[in-house]
Amino acid sequence: MAEAPLLMRLVSASVAVADRAGVIIRDIMKKGELGIVEKEGKHDLQTEADRSAQRCIVASLSKQFPKVAIIGEETLDPADVIPAEYLEEGATAEVLSKTCPANMTNVRDEDIVVWVDPVDGTAEYTQGLLDHVTVLIGVAVAGRAVGGVIHQPFYNFKTPGATLGRTIWGIIGVGTYGVEKVLPPAGKRFVTTTRSHPNQTVRDSVAAMHADEVILAGGCGHKAMLVIEGVAHAYVFGSPGCKKWDTCAPEAILHAMGGRLTDMHGNDILYHATVKKPNAGGVLATMSDHDWYVKQVPESVKAALVA
Repeated sequence: MAEAPLLMRLVSASVAVADRAGVIIRDIMKKGELGIVEKEGKHDLQTEADRSAQRCIVASLSKQFPKVAIIGEETLDPADVIPAEYLEEGATAEVLSKTCPANMTNVRDEDIVVWVDPVDGTAEYTQGLLDHVTVLIGVAVAGRAVGGVIHQPFYNFKTPGATLGRTIWGIIGVGTYGVEKVLPPAGKRFVTTTRSHPNQTVRDSVAAMHADEVILAGGCGHKAMLVIEGVAHAYVFGSPGCKKWDTCAPEAILHAMGGRLTDMHGNDILYHATVKKPNAGGVLATMSDHDWYVKQVPESVKAALVA
């Protein structure tokens, strides 16, 4: 059998390594030694779970795909010794069983950038809001998000005796797997936004959507899942606080399901290796009616956010 195209092999490996990272994150929480440090203030934390999960993901993918650029959120010592149990060299058969989109069969290593957020929702992780926590691995080709993995390490944690963890993956032109798309209730509008990074432009953006209910949540991956599963109609974040590693995986998965993730101007977000890491134009994610939400964004907010 011929070897699968690079994109399929990379997403397959990313699913396997996200599962392994989830085990590491749960183990650290179970031990209770979170190793919390502040990076740029009390709302920007790093834990041992962030550090260990990133070591696991970057080392595992780098070993299998040494020529692919991988950018992780955390700044770690390159001389760190990676424990053998952190290395995941497996592949996920479900991904490899799918047909690669024709326009992606000849993608080269140098065309790809992998964006990694080892623990999205770190503040919520430290506060015990475990359903807000995700592991994000996004795959960009020629600057566009095309594949993504969202792993929820604590999925089912409120159900006694349940198996913990769930992994969702998607590739544009292939589909999204591991979750069912659910449409939100008709006749009402639910919007989700940040619970820990509010500011005036965030508040103004949300107010302009005329929501019946605003759901405050942590983590870009978690808020994207609220849109995917029909809990919210839109994820609205009128602030430059989000980064490329927060949005690459959710964007690919939403797009693969027929949804969209853009900045607040409605512009696509680019993911080249040399691009600035902050999403200066904010984030807007929907499963439908995306253009309507873009039109509601106040001009004052658009002026405050770099397109």
